[in-house]
Amino acid sequence: MDGGFHVGAEALRRCIQSTPIIDNHAHPLLQHSHADKYPLLTIVTEAHGDALDSSRTSLAHIRAVKQLSEQLGCAATWDAVESAIKQERRRDYAGWTRRCLAGIECVLVDDGLDDEDAVESYTYFDQFAPSPSKRIVRIEQAAARLIENACISQPSPAQAFDLAIANFEAELRNAISDAEVVGFKSVICYRTGLDIASKASELEARSTFADIYTQRQAADAQSFTRLHHRALNEFLVHRLAQLIRDCSSTHKKPIQFHTGLGDNDLTLTRSSPAHLQDFAREYPTVPIILLHSGYPFDREAGYMAAMYGNVYADIGEIFPFINRDGQESVVRHVLELCPWEKIIWSTDGHWFPETYLLSILQMRDVFHTVLCDFVRKGDITWKQATQMVQDMLFNTSNKIYDLGLTMRCRLPKNAQPSGTLPTKFEAQHLLTYLADTEKPHYLRLCWLDYTAMPRMRVIPSRQVLSAMKTNQPLWVTVTKGCLGILQNDTLIPGVGPVGEFQLQPDFSSLRPGPRDGHITVMCDFKEKDGSLVNLCPRTMLKRAIDLARDEHIELLLGFEIELVLLRRPGNGGYSVDSYDGHACSTVGAMDHEVVEKVLEAAIQQLDHAGVYVEMLHAESATGQFEIVLPKARPMEAVDTLIFARQVIASCANASGYKMTLHPKPIANACGTAAHAHISITSDGRNAALYEPFYAGILSHLRAICAFTCSNMVSYERLRNGVWAGGTWVTWGTQNREAPLRKIENSHWELKCVDGLSNPYMAMAAIVLAGLDGVRKGKKLTWADCTRDPASLSSGQRLQLGIDTRLPESIDEALKALVEDGDLTNLLEVDVIKRYVAVKEAEAELMKSMDAKDRRDWILDRY
Repeated sequence: MDGGFHVGAEALRRCIQSTPIIDNHAHPLLQHSHADKYPLLTIVTEAHGDALDSSRTSLAHIRAVKQLSEQLGCAATWDAVESAIKQERRRDYAGWTRRCLAGIECVLVDDGLDDEDAVESYTYFDQFAPSPSKRIVRIEQAAARLIENACISQPSPAQAFDLAIANFEAELRNAISDAEVVGFKSVICYRTGLDIASKASELEARSTFADIYTQRQAADAQSFTRLHHRALNEFLVHRLAQLIRDCSSTHKKPIQFHTGLGDNDLTLTRSSPAHLQDFAREYPTVPIILLHSGYPFDREAGYMAAMYGNVYADIGEIFPFINRDGQESVVRHVLELCPWEKIIWSTDGHWFPETYLLSILQMRDVFHTVLCDFVRKGDITWKQATQMVQDMLFNTSNKIYDLGLTMRCRLPKNAQPSGTLPTKFEAQHLLTYLADTEKPHYLRLCWLDYTAMPRMRVIPSRQVLSAMKTNQPLWVTVTKGCLGILQNDTLIPGVGPVGEFQLQPDFSSLRPGPRDGHITVMCDFKEKDGSLVNLCPRTMLKRAIDLARDEHIELLLGFEIELVLLRRPGNGGYSVDSYDGHACSTVGAMDHEVVEKVLEAAIQQLDHAGVYVEMLHAESATGQFEIVLPKARPMEAVDTLIFARQVIASCANASGYKMTLHPKPIANACGTAAHAHISITSDGRNAALYEPFYAGILSHLRAICAFTCSNMVSYERLRNGVWAGGTWVTWGTQNREAPLRKIENSHWELKCVDGLSNPYMAMAAIVLAGLDGVRKGKKLTWADCTRDPASLSSGQRLQLGIDTRLPESIDEALKALVEDGDLTNLLEVDVIKRYVAVKEAEAELMKSMDAKDRRDWILDRY
């Protein structure tokens, strides 16, 4: 086998390890106090009773023992593994659980298992996964509860049926509109089989319900807890599909069906997903998920997903329940016919964290074996294999369940050597984007300086491959002066050309783009010995995030990109196209050719790069638009913001336009901002955190403006009465004339931010200001301002605690920053000194220009 295959295989292995997993079907974990309630042997088998003990000699069990022993560092025997797991539980149950769930981005939880009091809430997973978990509603459990309530409260079976069905439909409608619910699950496979009648009979359902009602009225009757009555089960499944079909939402939430593999209370011959053909035809707009690979009817699952546009195949539960050969066969069988974009993956994890660990380990092993074999045979390329992994583990589930997540590849800690990422990994990770193409590729190593100028060094793909072969690093050196330089490459006083930093790529930010053949990665500044550079903007934000986490503060950020599209300079300089009735959210503005040429092209490219734009609309100024990006963890959100801006700018350039972030590019028109949305997601504590956090931001807001409104021209936008957040330090619920707008509880929007700020530094200042508020228990001494504060009298403002204005110039903002000792210390004095020196020199440069030259100078650069 040649070296090229080895390189490609290793790159694919790293891709499989680093692609974030959306676990599209799982179950709650047992509470620690109930961890001994079920035998641990059930982590690799559906058997119970006498059959459970026999599972010790199954190939699946033997493989699991070996893998668990490697993770636990114990002997490869079941007794040793069981003892080691119990020791891990006693020592650090949360830590062990975190290890077991490593690699999972988001868990979709069917919380309809029995013994609700013994298991954790679905939100319990939030502390172990980067993105919040969501609910899958199991309809049979909900129906059984409602039937029981109706039977004991109503005087006749007809009235009980009407009440139960009405409540069932109401509960489903609420779930359809509930953002925490992303889908539904039916276990009709267990109860009466998947051979569901093509039409539901209400008459038969009523007759069946009458029997349930009569039995429940008997003197010695037990509570009704299990719905296994064919006519009624089928009626309820059809009703769910009808409600989803008929709902007004453009996104239809899917129905998951248990198929195939399960414990011995199902009838295996009626568990084939092929029985659902009539049902899939009846509801073509309702997404249907065939769970558990349909095993042993896995080819049928692949057939259904291939032949019906609304059907998807989940290849879960076979990991770890069947042996390696069986798992590989299932993956091959489903892929025989099924397009890979119709395939998703799940752990079917339940009760024990070890079920998640084994599922992930075995899936990665099997995916690598099967896909490498396809490449070896010439059936697919390495690039296609990579796309297959990303679609099956993340992209398709993200789309089906409308999660709006952004894919961020993270190599698991147990797969990384200690210290910084090694050269070999960097090259192999990049090979994902470089393989199987004749077109040259270029790696962009990007950073933002203190003036927020995007800068980069470019490495051609040939050099990347050469570095990979010779084990050379992919970072480059840059002068230390680059963190003390103006837009015209003038060094500020006190900063010289002596010394070098390493510009070290952070491959979690790697994206294809902003134009074809280019790959972008954001970089950190490091010293030659690899130590951190406190002046580095990304390092500032990382440090702020770490300090917040020490106080158990977890945040999500979301950004709005406001921009103006200008025609490239002719004899008269930059100009704006004539747009038909351009105003906020107008249809005419969106039908202009610039939207198709620039914005729609950019959104398509962003989508291809894993950035899923949430909304696009016209803004008030001619040529002005807004693009809303998805929320993410702070570093991911900022990296995505910078990348998205570059993509839009590149698409504009290609079509003869200029995208500008100038805060006031058109006099007497609406200004251009870069609003930041902030949410506190700390589990169970956000209610207690958000008031002191946002109080901290308000108390430091004048100093924060030195970062968020960082340029001389920024203050041309900050005016009263133009929805720019006004000029007073205050907050208000849904008040767009307040610089800090409360949207809901912990979700607030900071409006005094524009596109000329360095978002790493700006967000670091905001996070640290909020942290200062939490540490000091600051109170929101400002009352909720529900009017434009500029329209209030001075007495009315004082009653609301409004007594301070935002800075009126960059000079005033810098002075406020220097005088704010608490924030300066949190950001580090050396950083503030350098930043203030850069911004003062920048202001002097810009003051030497007249208004027109200053405008054009900014337009050329931002």
